Amino acid sequence: MAAYLRPKKLEEVVGQEHVLRADAWLVQAIRNDRVSSLIFWGPPGSGKTTLASLIAKETKADFVELSATESGVKDLKQIVEKARSGKRLGVKTILFIDEIHRWNKSQQDALLPQVENGTIILIGATTENPSFAVNGALLSRLKVVVLEALSEEDLLVIVKRAVKILKAKIKTEAARLAARLANGDARRAIGLIEEAAAHQTVIDVALLKEIMNKPNLLYDKSGEEHYNLISALHKSMRGNNPDAALYYLARMLEAGEDPLYIARRLVRYASEDIGLANNSAAMLTEAVFAACKNIGLPECGVHLAHAVVYLAKSPKSIAVYAAFNEAVAEVKQSGNLSVPLHLRNAPTKLMKDLGYGKNYKYTPLEDDSNQEYLPEALQGRKFFKP
Repeated sequence: MAAYLRPKKLEEVVGQEHVLRADAWLVQAIRNDRVSSLIFWGPPGSGKTTLASLIAKETKADFVELSATESGVKDLKQIVEKARSGKRLGVKTILFIDEIHRWNKSQQDALLPQVENGTIILIGATTENPSFAVNGALLSRLKVVVLEALSEEDLLVIVKRAVKILKAKIKTEAARLAARLANGDARRAIGLIEEAAAHQTVIDVALLKEIMNKPNLLYDKSGEEHYNLISALHKSMRGNNPDAALYYLARMLEAGEDPLYIARRLVRYASEDIGLANNSAAMLTEAVFAACKNIGLPECGVHLAHAVVYLAKSPKSIAVYAAFNEAVAEVKQSGNLSVPLHLRNAPTKLMKDLGYGKNYKYTPLEDDSNQEYLPEALQGRKFFKP
């Protein structure tokens, strides 16, 4: 049903007005056939696959779809060969890779020359932050398009479309409940209506509530509830509440969450929220990550609980986290400022003649109290504020 309801043209797409309004750069690029490789980053059911297929249709390009969980470089080579033949005939090829974050570094690297020489136009889709999920070299060649979870009003439109196609009826309050229960996910909304219509032709609130009590609809490991629960876990630990943290941990594990996902978040939390207030937190979370990787569930559940309680009860400091963010912001603003000559490496005679390393004061043996370390434009700047 979700595939059947997929929009056939841009005007039929529901939501994502920030990228699909008439004067938006993406729409202009599509209309003028100037679409380059890009990444759609957004939650499940936000329209990533739909937009990719519509771009191919609007620009009259061949559309090839791969799932990163079921494909690799061998599949890519076959697609590239066909794309080269098409390019010679003036036909563009759009390669859509769903869950591109699941391709490893070597697999992503294989895309680089094809994207650079224009053999393929790559459209990747990911629910993960591209800054961490996509190789820097590949990411620098892509435009990131951020998609948002659909609003309840958007989902209400989709619910009504599904009801009409299924030749069913739905009460107003039931339609709004279905839109709310979908949590921003169009596929979830359609699936809910499809299941409801299979039970009775008039969909009401009672039926939707009965369906939503089924465990398989309570938690989507890549959906909105997934992010709600990990956010609640994080904030409960930040608020020094081990009981709430344990509750949300248990919710996630019982719903089938990957323990390594939770463990990775705890490793991050140890430096982001605790930092220098307790350096042991980083070591403990790394040990718990190793335990989860080595022994898995159900045994590693207690290791995660150990870490969660420890982190919740630990003193907190965001000094390093804030300092790093401020340093990154400065680098983005000021660019590649010159490293002071006395701090530069001087492995050759030419470099020494140019003054590299000259007058550097070796701290263990010399007084460096007057030695500057930051570029000239930033001297005196303080990022770390303990």
